[in-house]
Amino acid sequence: MIAFMNKSLSDLLERARSWSVEAQDELERMARETEAELGAGTYKPTSEELASIQRGLSDVAAGRFVTAEQVEAVFAKHRRA
Repeated sequence: MIAFMNKSLSDLLERARSWSVEAQDELERMARETEAELGAGTYKPTSEELASIQRGLSDVAAGRFVTAEQVEAVFAKHRRA
């Protein structure tokens, strides 16, 4: 179990306090649906997620990788931000 919530989600949930009851109900419904799928081990990716996965697999098959140095450069850039 993850005992941490990313800041973006935490901020969104805080803003949701000011939403209408209907909007909060919809957010709750979507979260419960996701929770049920994750708990059942039956998460179904969206078409966008499937397309991203396919792009990644195609890149691997074509041998397109970044170097460890390139990865570290990206992390270093965002650590400073």
